[in-house]
Amino acid sequence: MTGVRLRRAARAGALLALLASVAYAQPAPGGSPAAIVPLWPQGAPGALAWTRPETDAASPPLGEIVRNVARPTLEVYLPDPRLATGAAMIVAPGGGFHMLTIANEGRDVARWLNSLGAAAFVLKYRLLPTGDDFPGPLFAMLTHPETMSAAVAPLRPLDTADGEQAVRLVRANARKWRIAPKRVGMMGFSAGGAVTVWTILQNHRDSRPDLAMAIYPGALPDTLDVPAAAPPLFVLVAEDDRLAGPDSKRLAAAWQARGVASELQLYPTGGHGFGIAKRGKPTDDWPTRAEAWLRGQGWLNRRRERGG
Repeated sequence: MTGVRLRRAARAGALLALLASVAYAQPAPGGSPAAIVPLWPQGAPGALAWTRPETDAASPPLGEIVRNVARPTLEVYLPDPRLATGAAMIVAPGGGFHMLTIANEGRDVARWLNSLGAAAFVLKYRLLPTGDDFPGPLFAMLTHPETMSAAVAPLRPLDTADGEQAVRLVRANARKWRIAPKRVGMMGFSAGGAVTVWTILQNHRDSRPDLAMAIYPGALPDTLDVPAAAPPLFVLVAEDDRLAGPDSKRLAAAWQARGVASELQLYPTGGHGFGIAKRGKPTDDWPTRAEAWLRGQGWLNRRRERGG
């Protein structure tokens, strides 16, 4: 078997692991978002050719997913005021830029963050249009990375703009949502991890998150030119994740090489796309490690900031 075929076989194996993982995802109890806020009320800059309406539905075995996002939004989840710390986190779900795993990597994560006293904002960034043949094209692209890269290339500036606008929007509404404008973080899963990194690499002060978390991030740039002002970074991945393992390690190494605070958490097994659902694997405890890191950063301390 050639090297190319071996890599494709590895990605196919990783895809099967992804399907196995998301099939276990169950909706968590919790309320609806306090608000759904458009990122671009006057229309988003740039566009792709969307011909299908946005959908949000259960899609076994993928779980609850969103497709065909053309009008990006933030879903606002606010903590119990008795727990509120003033911290905020934008959460970008993954889904290979064809869908958003909206529950397991978005809404359920937001509710977990609320339990820690943090406000959470689930980002529905723009996606590649998909039709009745979904998820076939996504599965095909996962085994052909060159095709995937070419498809995602025109989307990157749009999703980067969405990530930056999300940070600006949350900060602009800090008083309304009772958050500290200097404690706005961004957390991304898989493709959402790429959106998080793309946002940071723009290096714009008004749209740079104060803290970042990349959970099995993929589709990262070949060159990671980390800004000196980049925020502290938490990276987490399973060693057997053949889709995002190399990118995750490369990302953490780039931060360290630049002298910016970072932490890499590795699990021996867990595959790709496990999200926050419990599956009886070592990765089930990742929220505990993430919480410990957040507390170590002082990010969950209860305090008020002037203007927050």
